[in-house]
Parts: sequence; C-alpha cells; structure tokens
Amino acid sequence: MNYTPGLPSKNHNVTPASPLRELFILLCGLLALVTVVYFVLGVSVELLVNHISPTTEQKISSFFLNNYTFAGDNDPETRYLQHLVDRMLAKKCVTLPYPIKVHLVDSEKINAMAVPGGHIIVFSGLVDMVQSENELSFVLGHELGHFSHKDHLRGLGRSLVFLTMATVLHAPGKGVSNLVGRAVRVTESGFSRNQESTADTVGLRILQCTYGHVNGATDFFIHMPTSQDPGQLGHYFASHPDNRQRVNDILQLIQKNEFHKEALTSLALPEH
Repeated sequence: MNYTPGLPSKNHNVTPASPLRELFILLCGLLALVTVVYFVLGVSVELLVNHISPTTEQKISSFFLNNYTFAGDNDPETRYLQHLVDRMLAKKCVTLPYPIKVHLVDSEKINAMAVPGGHIIVFSGLVDMVQSENELSFVLGHELGHFSHKDHLRGLGRSLVFLTMATVLHAPGKGVSNLVGRAVRVTESGFSRNQESTADTVGLRILQCTYGHVNGATDFFIHMPTSQDPGQLGHYFASHPDNRQRVNDILQLIQKNEFHKEALTSLALPEH
C-alpha cells in the first residue's frame, strides 16, 4: 500500500472564512455600534439644549471668557461693535432670550464666535479685514443666528460627545477604531457646516432688516484669505463650508427673496 501525503479534508485549527471577510464584518459592526451610540448621544444633546436656562448659560460662559483678555467696554472698537448689535436687537431683527454683550480680543485671528450666556467674541484681525459696516454687521448677524438656533449650546454638547467617543476610539493600537474615529469627525464637521449655512441665512435677513438692503453680505467670504478657505474638497473635513459655496448660497437667497443692494455704509472706527 502506497502512502500519499496530503492535507486533511477538515482542519479545526484554521478558519474556513476569509480574513478580509472577517475584517469587513468587524468593521461594519463597529461602524453600526458607533452610529447608534453617536445618534443616541446626539438626540440626548438636542433634548438637553432645550432645557438649559439663561442662568445656567451664564455660569457656563465663564469657562470660555476666562481664556481671553478683552479690550474692555470703554474701547472704541468694542463700543462700536456693541452699538451694531444693539441696533439689530432694537429693530427686532432677531429675538433672543437675553441681551448680547460683545467682547473684542486683540489677535490676528479672522474669526468671531458665539459663547453661551449671550456673549460674542470678536478677534481684532476680523475687524481689521472688513471694509464696510455692512460686511461687519453681516458677521455679527451670523453670530446672532447661532444664538437664535442655540447652535452655541448644540456645538458645545456635541463637542463633548465627540471628545468622549474620540477618547474611546483612539486607544493606541486600534487601527480599525481610528478609522471609525475619522468617520465620526467627518460626520461632526458636516453637522457644523450645516449650522454655519443656517446662520448665514439668518445673518442675511438681519442685514436686510437693519439696512433695508443686503449689500456686503458676501464680502466677508470674498475678502477672507485663501489660506483660511477649506476649499471644495477640504470643506468635507472642515467645520465651515467652502467660501465659494457660501457666496453662491447667499446670492441664491438674495435672488429668491428679491432683496436688493444699495450703497455700503462706511466703517466708523478710529483707525479706519
């Protein structure tokens, strides 16, 4: 009898399934789990936001305000910014549950942000860049738009959700978890971009309400340095939409609402 060597027909020590197939199943399962958790936490944030009182917001605001040094209420630029916001609120261009206080920070940053408790932080780099009062008012109206939709609270809540999930997913050596973490970041950026687009719409309506026209609504995005524009591809990973897209969206809203343009109002700032 001749012996012919060969592998056994069944080997319980080796899985018959493809390793790639198992990896795919693992990845899909992890993505599904993360999606469910992210959705549940996101819904929880939405429910919680509607129950945060103005008093609680004021307490939260200190965590943000203490990180900056402000020019002060007697600073001419600060008074001018506050005047612009007060005029918008006096005209009832937007209704908010509390007064808004504007703070100016001496920084080259071209940015402004809405902070819980009715605070708007404006960086001097933004003030130095704008070329008309209308352009500056649109930016401030944009921030008021965040308050009107409670984006400042939603953003804070979702940031805590993201931080929690990122801490879990970014453990050393978890390559698949890191991949899922990147997917979460893209999703979170998409949420932030939607908030920015909605605030642009509110800012446009506030500009129309304040001046009776919308000239200057797109100037901020046109004057912004290209280095701060995420671009058509980069905006998928950024918190703000592509500037060209924002300009196009605003122009479409202007046309849809039959808004018109008139002469721009000059800035009333000492250094201008």
